[in-house]
Amino acid sequence: MIYIIEDDENIRNLVQVALNGSGYETAAFETAEEALGAFKVKAPQLAIFDLMLPGMDGLEAIRRIRAQEQWKKMPILVLTAKDKEYDKVAGLDGGADDYMTKPFSILELQARVRSLLRRTEEKAEQKPKVMEFGTLRIDTAAREVRVGEREVVLTYKEYELLLYLVENRSRVVSRDELLDKLWDWRADVETRTLDIHIKTLRQKLGEEGGRYIKTVRSVGYRFTQPDGGNQ
Repeated sequence: MIYIIEDDENIRNLVQVALNGSGYETAAFETAEEALGAFKVKAPQLAIFDLMLPGMDGLEAIRRIRAQEQWKKMPILVLTAKDKEYDKVAGLDGGADDYMTKPFSILELQARVRSLLRRTEEKAEQKPKVMEFGTLRIDTAAREVRVGEREVVLTYKEYELLLYLVENRSRVVSRDELLDKLWDWRADVETRTLDIHIKTLRQKLGEEGGRYIKTVRSVGYRFTQPDGGNQ
């Protein structure tokens, strides 16, 4: 089940028809209050939120969702007309896993939904393990990240980005590869989304944890571990 929270009836219907046509079961809501009420009855596999909603705005609704333990790992996609970098950072920091701006491509929307859902399923099937690199600890069973004694609360996409870099730590991972593997799309106009995710991930890991993610100019990013990190 996918929840669509959008106050514009035309856009709400467009998104619902597109996702229904792709084989997904959907439910649409005009307000965040209505959606949060539905969450208490049956939580969706994924939620698509507009940010500018009547009453409670989308960002506040996402924060409330993330405050509930049972909903922390559910993927959330923001679909909004707010296209400033500040808005994107606020949305991602607020708990969104991906961010799209209007006007948007239906094909790209479908691709991003597929990517979010597929990776949720893949991680559920993988054998859990704990990886430690200096003070950084990643528990894939709990999807928990810690730096020292501090728990680092990451969005779905931030966690996936960190894990992909860790699992490919023997090499530099290009920007195109990250966009292709984690977002299933390539569009130069939207590559800034990756930069924002890297920035917020480093900020959340802090000075101690953020030093592990290195920028390789004109190529991409690489995870580097201190001596003594295990496999």
